[in-house]
Amino acid sequence: MLPWKRVLRPLAALLLTAAAALVPATTVHAADARPGTGWNDYACKPSAAHPRPVVLVHGTLGNSVDNWLGLAPYLTHRGYCVFSLDYGQLPGVPFFHGLGPVERSAEQLSAHVDRVLAATGAAKADIVGHSQGGMMPRYYLKFLGGAGKVNALVGIAPSNHGTTLSGLTHLLPYFPGAEDLLNEHTPALADQIAGSDLLTRLNEGGDTVPGVRYTVLATRYDEVVTPYRSQYLSGPGVRNVLLQDLCPLDLSEHLAIGLLDRIAFHEVANALDPAHATPTTCASVFG
Repeated sequence: MLPWKRVLRPLAALLLTAAAALVPATTVHAADARPGTGWNDYACKPSAAHPRPVVLVHGTLGNSVDNWLGLAPYLTHRGYCVFSLDYGQLPGVPFFHGLGPVERSAEQLSAHVDRVLAATGAAKADIVGHSQGGMMPRYYLKFLGGAGKVNALVGIAPSNHGTTLSGLTHLLPYFPGAEDLLNEHTPALADQIAGSDLLTRLNEGGDTVPGVRYTVLATRYDEVVTPYRSQYLSGPGVRNVLLQDLCPLDLSEHLAIGLLDRIAFHEVANALDPAHATPTTCASVFG
């Protein structure tokens, strides 16, 4: 691949994510959803079939609505109580969230899970996150007591071991002050660079904590969290899934896997209810 294409592909993905974040101007904010809508309905009580509420955690530059316009209805239609949150807000930056320090974002997630459990009466929740939203909850599980409140974590293209952005992060040392600028103005981006202090601390001593089931859904065409195998986790209770092993025709990249990929959605449902899992194939998009 030509060098300029290696630069444009990850930047294009980031621009697409930013464009998606403009949708709230014409949608109802998830936090304002009314009872009976199914998504962020705090009157929802989990059923015997699906006894745990599902908390959806958006990615960098995302928000509680746009990231889940596909998956949230998919899960509510199947009888789940589904909730989402905004986190990592920066002053003066509307709609584009997930930019604040990961540690602070994990605290926001902790408070949100507590609110969901109190409202639903459930003992534990399941978490599904995209990109940073699949990695950040691991900080909550490991350092903030979340392991006792979470049954399963499903990461869709998660930045578990950081990213090189197709090699672009290796250029940072050649631009004095660039890394300091990232740390100061967009801490979450700096936290997700491969080898960051945050990720070193998070992954030290093992990727997982006891008592939580982990699923990672990855695509070989991911141009944002690279290399894609850096998304995988090691440890007990882990299942790493490459979508192209299930459906070679799946061409989803980093954004599409979280927004509209029915192969990924089917695998999320399997991870949330493994006792009733069904095979995921290319035909799953018609399910």
